Amino acid sequence: MAKPAVQFACVECGYTAGRWFGKCPSCGSFGTLQEEAPPVGQGASAPKPLLRLVDVEAEEATRIPTGVAELDRVLGGGIVPASLVLLGGEPGVGKSTLLLTALAAISKDRRALLVTGEESTAQVKLRAARLGGAERVEILAETELDVVCATLERERPEVCVIDSVQTLYSSELGSAPGSVAQVREAASRLLRVAKESGVATILVGHVTKDGAVAGPRVLEHLVDCVLQFEGDRYHAHRILRAAKNRFGSTNELGVFEMTGSGLAGVPNPSELFGRTVAGEPGAAVACALEGTRPILLEIQALVAQTDLAMPRRVATGVDPKRLAMIVAVLGRHARVALGQADVFVNVAGGVRIDEPGADLAVALAIASAARGAPVREGTAAFGEIGLTGRLRPAAQAERRLEECGKLGLATVVAPPGTPTRGKPAVAPAETLREAVRIALEGGERTTA
Repeated sequence: MAKPAVQFACVECGYTAGRWFGKCPSCGSFGTLQEEAPPVGQGASAPKPLLRLVDVEAEEATRIPTGVAELDRVLGGGIVPASLVLLGGEPGVGKSTLLLTALAAISKDRRALLVTGEESTAQVKLRAARLGGAERVEILAETELDVVCATLERERPEVCVIDSVQTLYSSELGSAPGSVAQVREAASRLLRVAKESGVATILVGHVTKDGAVAGPRVLEHLVDCVLQFEGDRYHAHRILRAAKNRFGSTNELGVFEMTGSGLAGVPNPSELFGRTVAGEPGAAVACALEGTRPILLEIQALVAQTDLAMPRRVATGVDPKRLAMIVAVLGRHARVALGQADVFVNVAGGVRIDEPGADLAVALAIASAARGAPVREGTAAFGEIGLTGRLRPAAQAERRLEECGKLGLATVVAPPGTPTRGKPAVAPAETLREAVRIALEGGERTTA
């Protein structure tokens, strides 16, 4: 029998090769290829009988509420029993705090287990005492994968949190904990246990320097839901997104605030992120749509003359390619000279927006900064910008207008065809040039 070939796998992206490289050919990281032990051969397996889809019985399982409204919103209404959820985020962003808060609420009605591999039970106890209400949460300090799986199969808690999956290791594999082989094996075993024992399992995952979940991409394909916890440890607010969700939408957004007693949900993020200072050039209010939630965001822009041959286009919270397109349309169709200027755009609060409905607000903020004229007080904007300079309607305009009315905004600059019933008043603009004139100079007739 031929000897199994030795494989080397990258711990950052999961790339495998037959020999060692100092630099990963896939992601370009240095020193990340580690040797993997060859898989142990298995005997022949017996075939299983087939089923027709018409004979399969599908039961609608009741979701498990986590007690954290913002987390339930992103999950789609709660945790699905026997599902596998992966939560990733930067170190110190609050992953353990968020999940311990959820376990504390779940443990009031159900069995909840925390498997900790990074912290001791005493450290978890100190955090639980600070958060409060976690007295009934069960805890297991263990990193041996076989012991963890055997405990789950015997105890069968309804919800289990593994903090973190990179600390688990199987003695059958020769690689170190956190390697690609160990992470892949741990995720596969835990997936099988979750489905067979009916344990809803949440895995905490580390992230790479690029912000992606560490380990092979197969880890994200195995789980049912991938959550990304974003934010800066030096700022109070955190954003929770779903990158993948088999049981709900991936467009929902959860907003949290870090307080002295843990993470608190922000039920009205528009009040937090949508406030601007009157008379300040370079600021505009965008009404974006994140899943089913409309949210008002302050878009900040700075335009400065440059001595560089290639002016810079720097975006924080906005797609850089879309920013370059908006700048080009402003220069060509709105007559805003930006060819010899650096353009910086930032979304206040650390929020990232990807939908095209925020294009108009970004353009108005840039035009305001370039001309030194503030956007009219109490004005918001939404709409997609085309390459011809024409504005296109944004989805769910009525919900956006309702959110603007709640915050007390008086006028909304929007594409033609936007509903005009109720408040705030709508100032329709067919082109970007017309929208800039309305928002910066005023005097345009509005319809209520």
